[in-house]
Amino acid sequence: MKISFHGAARNVTGSKHLITLNNGTRILLDCGMFQGMGQQTDVLNEHFGFDPASVNYLILSHAHIDHCGLIPRLVAEGFSGSIFCTAATMDLTRILLLDSAKIQLQDTEYSNKHRQRRGLPLLEPLYSEDDVMETMRLFNIVDYNTNFEIDPRVTVRFTDAGHIIGSAAVHLSIIEDGKPIQLTFSGDVGRYGDLLLKNPQTFPQADYIILESTYGDSLHKDLVPIEDELYEIIRQTCMIKKGKLIIPAFSVGRTQELLYALNAMELKGKLPDIPYYVDSPLSEKATQVLKNHPEVYNDGVKRVLKTDEDPFSFKGLRFVESVEESKMLNDDPRPCVIISASGMAEAGRVKHHIKNNINNAKNTILMVGYCEPSSLGGRLLAGDRVVDIFGNDYHVKAEVRSIKSMSAHGDYEDLLQFVSCQNANRVKTLFLVHGEYDVQQHFRQTLLHNGFKRVEIPNLHQTMIPA
Repeated sequence: MKISFHGAARNVTGSKHLITLNNGTRILLDCGMFQGMGQQTDVLNEHFGFDPASVNYLILSHAHIDHCGLIPRLVAEGFSGSIFCTAATMDLTRILLLDSAKIQLQDTEYSNKHRQRRGLPLLEPLYSEDDVMETMRLFNIVDYNTNFEIDPRVTVRFTDAGHIIGSAAVHLSIIEDGKPIQLTFSGDVGRYGDLLLKNPQTFPQADYIILESTYGDSLHKDLVPIEDELYEIIRQTCMIKKGKLIIPAFSVGRTQELLYALNAMELKGKLPDIPYYVDSPLSEKATQVLKNHPEVYNDGVKRVLKTDEDPFSFKGLRFVESVEESKMLNDDPRPCVIISASGMAEAGRVKHHIKNNINNAKNTILMVGYCEPSSLGGRLLAGDRVVDIFGNDYHVKAEVRSIKSMSAHGDYEDLLQFVSCQNANRVKTLFLVHGEYDVQQHFRQTLLHNGFKRVEIPNLHQTMIPA
């Protein structure tokens, strides 16, 4: 058996891990899009590093674009095998990929106007909505905690990873040359004590573990609860400075957490009386998918549901559908809160909102999750005073703030708790993926200190033969 790491290797996005068995069977774990990698992003997304037609099976851990976003391109380039995921992941993946195709088309058309004026080559989107619909025909649903044979030599089992709705850690039981091998891929690990979702589940003993490490050197604990910090930021921006609060937020997970926190503020009688806009048609659809899968809620949400039939709705909330209405928000001088995708501010409507509001000191841009350092969100968090947006420089006069504890990724204590169900002496090799290299080096030492014997940090496109 060989494992090749074609994404999320010494960086955080583009998750793709290819397992090749000795008999030639090839299993791809995730097929995600690279995001926020600056000028490298397009090149990385255009070249897989392997032949898509040679892959037999694709197993998808969850529906975030950096894990599922290149599946339609994989299919367009020859993949015709089966795709396995949970029911909620399939529901989310469909709407996310259709939205991704639409955003790519819109952003490409917008960029090409400038490129044409400058005499530069025109760009093409990675895939179309037709490619997405062709892709969805290959999906197969696997329930949590069920052994499902995908091949005479390979059985898959999903356990809840607690990251977003439908997210799963993937456990493969492989018969290789007559001998059993147990391999676990964490996908993205959620937080213990999440606002909405259940805790990550324990999982069977593994011989090899591919483990995400996004926050392998960080703790998410903030000094004040999320509701209190969010209230303070809204009050300061919208009530005192009379400005706009722009919140880049992933449509799946983060947006629903924000809505849940704002609803909780209303239930306590402390929600400021201003307009709240969710400017993302995808976010509205994703919120509905979450409502359709109440089995994923934790006990806290279930208690709220006994007295509040819709914990994601409150006075003043409006979902923005049309592009015209989205543009009108930029012309409206009234204080308001705008929640819009994407979370790294690299694409979608939020990028236009930032462009139109970044030069006013009354406004605030609030980051509520991880951002690649090269992304627009990452540069804002780093304190850059001038940022490039759609090819033009903008001076950062708006206040930039963050709420770190809203990350859907577990911190290093969560990651250690996730692997604490394992006998470290029986894990032959643990591979760290989905993290910045300096963070991974730090987390590697932590894992070694906690009893794991061999911890590897693969590079992009590196192939390793597990020891």
